[in-house]
Amino acid sequence: MKRRLLSGVLGAVLVMVGPAGCGIPERSAVQTDHRGPAAETSWSLGRGSEPPNREASGSDAEAFVRNFLAAAAGEPDRAYERVKQFIAVPERSGLQVKQGSEVALSVVRLTDDPVIEQDVDSMKVTIAVQQVGLLRTNGMLVPPLATETTYEFRLVNAGPAGQDDASFYVSSPPNVLLLSDEALRLYYQAESIYFWNSERTRLVSDLRYLSSAVPAERRVSEVVRWLTAGPSDWLRVGVSGLPDRTEMINNATGSDGRWEVNLDMPGADDVRLEQFATQLAWSLLELDGILEIKILNQSRKLVDLGEQRTANQLYRLDDNARRFCVYEGAIHALAVANESIGRVPVAPAANHDVVSAGLRRAGDDVLAALVVAGADGRQRLNVGRGRDVVESFTAGPLHTAIGRPVWLRTGDQPAGLVVADGELYRFDGRAAMYPVQLGLPGRVDAVAAALDGHRIALIVGGALHVAAISWEGGVPTIGPTRRLATSLTRLTVVDWWAESRLLVAGAAGRPAIYDVSIDGALETRLRDDAGAEVTHLAAYPAAPTSPLAGTFMYEANGVIYRNNPFERIVREQVQDVAAPPAGVRPGNPTAPIFLY
Repeated sequence: MKRRLLSGVLGAVLVMVGPAGCGIPERSAVQTDHRGPAAETSWSLGRGSEPPNREASGSDAEAFVRNFLAAAAGEPDRAYERVKQFIAVPERSGLQVKQGSEVALSVVRLTDDPVIEQDVDSMKVTIAVQQVGLLRTNGMLVPPLATETTYEFRLVNAGPAGQDDASFYVSSPPNVLLLSDEALRLYYQAESIYFWNSERTRLVSDLRYLSSAVPAERRVSEVVRWLTAGPSDWLRVGVSGLPDRTEMINNATGSDGRWEVNLDMPGADDVRLEQFATQLAWSLLELDGILEIKILNQSRKLVDLGEQRTANQLYRLDDNARRFCVYEGAIHALAVANESIGRVPVAPAANHDVVSAGLRRAGDDVLAALVVAGADGRQRLNVGRGRDVVESFTAGPLHTAIGRPVWLRTGDQPAGLVVADGELYRFDGRAAMYPVQLGLPGRVDAVAAALDGHRIALIVGGALHVAAISWEGGVPTIGPTRRLATSLTRLTVVDWWAESRLLVAGAAGRPAIYDVSIDGALETRLRDDAGAEVTHLAAYPAAPTSPLAGTFMYEANGVIYRNNPFERIVREQVQDVAAPPAGVRPGNPTAPIFLY
């Protein structure tokens, strides 16, 4: 007899990579808790929840498996002990334990419901998985090393039928520590921490994971340790870590609005301390009050965390982002209830034959990059800059097909990225296009840029990647890419819709749109059936202090839609267009655009 667990298909599992045999670690790292785009970091201070114990499921085998996949959740130093309670007693002595920094967990995603097969004296459990990444004890998720696609173990009865202990034990356990996404969402949360870019002019977000069982008084210490350990490997090309040999002296102390951090930080002058204070203020986003920074036990700086964030904004965005589209070859404003209608930022003389566009505010100016179709069917990129309305454009070289251009929101000179004929190009304010070598096989299909201007997402060879950008010398240089795992197939387009979250369109049986974390560790279905292949995505990315909850539009089969709520955008919402003549069917708005 076969039985399938009734829990969600899109699971996630944490597993330890180690020698063959039973290798459950004594200390474990952590995973992520999904939040809405406008509030990615959420400190459930003092929540301290822990997963159910072995006996909680009673004689329900399905519930037992769910609880086993949650057993490692909680404080890292108790993970091994919790999982051991689920293992059959005779097999516990064979468990191989790793200590401290040696513990590394492989994150995998369930690709089907776990299968439970009844046998003579036990039940066989099979879990099909997708490898996502290797999670280290410092909360950092790095690319996976494991290649297994299935894990198997058995369930044996804990005692004779009718006794109080009618639950199960795991027999023949894999040499892994497992955690389902159901437990992941309940017992762990994602935390954004920040590093200065190479020029030390802007903060760039990085992602870490923390158990919600960690007491509030230790969370400041965890964040400081993350910062002293440095950025994720893929991000290093675009950011600067703390000075070499920076270490925390003892744990951070304090509570109730006053904290103390003691460091050994070489070269800790006033400028460096001010920058570190800003890093801490944003990395401790949901903490307010006073934080005292000490260097070698000497008080050096008092920081009001709220005031520090106010004085050092991450992003300066107009919350009233304007919606536009392409209609009959020209950019037009869109009217949506309770939103202001924008003025078209492209002069009429240049607003024709447009296929798609990228728009960006740069101070009081507007940057516009238009993909324009020529009479021969080929396309070129026209680039211009102007105050409110762009009057003059410079034309770039011709290509067979050009994707949606994106502006990079940093650097002294305007710069952007665009896909043309399956290759990635950098363009400048004069429409000059320079090929970008990614070192990846396959066709480039899409590119998107984060608000900080130092991180990009790409679809290359049908796979999702992220990379960092260095702006040293004023010219953007793209670093090594990191591939992300997702259960979507046939990926088509991507956009950045929060600091650590991507919108990705592809296929999940049907055309779909998913929310995917920037390390691929967690994904959420936003649109199960987009109706047809999604060819355009445009998002207004929510910053940590933005009142918007994440807004996006997409195009599928020549029709565009918006979220919040999901509904079609129709011709009547397109501004400043004449009604079609009698008997002529009007066209549809396409290629959605945000200007912010």
